[in-house]
Amino acid sequence: MEQSNSDVKLGRFLSLVLRHDPSAAGITLDEHGWADVKALLAGVSRTGRNINMDTLERIVRENNKQRYSFNGDHTKIRANQGHSVQVDVELKETRPPKYLYHGTATRFYPAIQGEGIRKMSRQFVHLSGDFETAMAVGRRHGSPMVITIDAAAMARDGVTFYRSENGVWLCEHVEPKYFVS
Repeated sequence: MEQSNSDVKLGRFLSLVLRHDPSAAGITLDEHGWADVKALLAGVSRTGRNINMDTLERIVRENNKQRYSFNGDHTKIRANQGHSVQVDVELKETRPPKYLYHGTATRFYPAIQGEGIRKMSRQFVHLSGDFETAMAVGRRHGSPMVITIDAAAMARDGVTFYRSENGVWLCEHVEPKYFVS
C-alpha cells in the first residue's frame, strides 16, 4: 500500500523527531529511545501538522521501511534504528548471514575503500540482508553501487552484529578487508 503524500511528509518529520531531534516537537526520548505517544501527538500538532492517533498508527503500519515501533499498549513509540541521538534501543546480538550488503553512491567509494564503512553521525553502520534493498539505499545518495561484505568472517573475527526490529543489520565499522570483490 502506498502512503499518501501527507503521510510521507509526516513520516519524515517523525523520523527527524524520533531519530535525531526530539526538541523539534518539544518532546524528550527516554534512554531506550521511547517517546510518550500523547506528548508526541501534541508536540507534532503544535508545529502546525495535522496528526492524530489513527494517522500515527497508519504511518507506523504502512511505512515501507518499518522505521517505527509501538510498545504493547501503544502508549510509547520509537524509531527502530538510525539514531544520531544517544539511545539504547535494546538490540540483541545476532549472528549474521555469510554476506551482507551496503548501498552507497559511487562518489563515496574511494573514501570507503580507504577507511572502510563508518557509522558517521549514526550509532551504527547500516547493512542490508539483500542486494536489492542495498541498491535502493544507494540510489538515495546518487549513482548507486553495492558493496558485498563477508559478514561471517567479520563475526569470526569478533565483530558484533545486531539486527533491528525492521531487519536492518547493524555493526560498529566495516574494514575494507571484508569487502568481497
